[in-house]
Amino acid sequence: ASGHSAAAAVTMALGGVRVLELAGLAPAPLCGMILADFGAQVVRIDRLSRAAAASPHGDVQARGKRSLALDLKRPQGAAALRRLCGGADVLIEPFRHGVMERLGLGPEVLLQENPRLIYARLTGFGQAGKYAKSAGHDINYLALSGRLQHKKGGNMYRAGSLFCQQPQAVTGWIRMFSQAVQYFPSFVVEGVAYLSSFLWKSQILGLWNQPRGENLLDSGAPFYEIYRTSDGKFMAVGAIEPVFYNQLIKGLGLNLDKLPAQMSVSDWPEMKKKFASIFAQKTQAEWCSIFDNTDACVTPVLSFDDAASHQHNKERRSFIKNDQGEMSPRPAPVLSRTPAVPSCKRDPFIGEHTEEILLEYGFTKQEIAKLFSDKVIEFKKLKPNL
Repeated sequence: ASGHSAAAAVTMALGGVRVLELAGLAPAPLCGMILADFGAQVVRIDRLSRAAAASPHGDVQARGKRSLALDLKRPQGAAALRRLCGGADVLIEPFRHGVMERLGLGPEVLLQENPRLIYARLTGFGQAGKYAKSAGHDINYLALSGRLQHKKGGNMYRAGSLFCQQPQAVTGWIRMFSQAVQYFPSFVVEGVAYLSSFLWKSQILGLWNQPRGENLLDSGAPFYEIYRTSDGKFMAVGAIEPVFYNQLIKGLGLNLDKLPAQMSVSDWPEMKKKFASIFAQKTQAEWCSIFDNTDACVTPVLSFDDAASHQHNKERRSFIKNDQGEMSPRPAPVLSRTPAVPSCKRDPFIGEHTEEILLEYGFTKQEIAKLFSDKVIEFKKLKPNL
């Protein structure tokens, strides 16, 4: 696999697994990158450079991948992808409803030709239902799933695609253990809803009885909130259990006996003001010196740069640097016997590996020359579209 030594690729969990990733936006590229990090041979099927240049978003998650530039709108291009799928283990498909079917590349066709193929399809709203053909982004999927209701104001979690990313990432593992997995439709709305099972099922506990933004876990509670420090940074507080709350109060220099009960909801607004006023009196570093090595559940809110240099993350080697000096998170989970060995090489240029990939998948030089002369593929090395 590109960017890995031969020995490393073989010993990683997904060594030898062949993946075709159809170029798309963030979720699908993350799936492909995770698979590549764990040793899979990931080929990104790019649009030809002229069409790709029109996209406002480049693939910044191309680590360890190779690029094959192919025009799927041309019959010869669609036929070439069908042939590639015949020798692949996984296909990651990120397009809108019906696109692959119109190209003659739907799961019914490809799985008939290669029953071993895992067809990992990522869509926002799914293949059926009122919104199936509609465009959308994370905020829309969160809203439809019910998850956004419990975020205060304009704040939201951009975790809508995680459900799609992680299951697709483990398709390689599934592939090694079971021949039964063939078609893997992954829908963001259902994924977000499923990940939010705790929210749904905890309603019976009364955790969500108050209006939005006034509950225990949606920033209503003073002990589960983010507070600004004197230097314009922030501290995150999550001291829910009484034993943790007591340590929070101690660190803030308050007397627990002179405060309202922790769960006195009517006193929460005033307590939040009190906590905010106290946190605003010291810098983030000063608060860290107070709360580090305690169980008060108080931690600094770190920038990307600060996160990479934080002592805890440095000790765990949680972030890695590539050959260009760019920092990014280390692949997770960290497997004990076959850990990921992420590539440190630069991201591929569009079409950089077209010829070598087609040769690997059984195309002859004459067939490749014909595809090139018909302008169905590109090999020319171009500047990265980032």
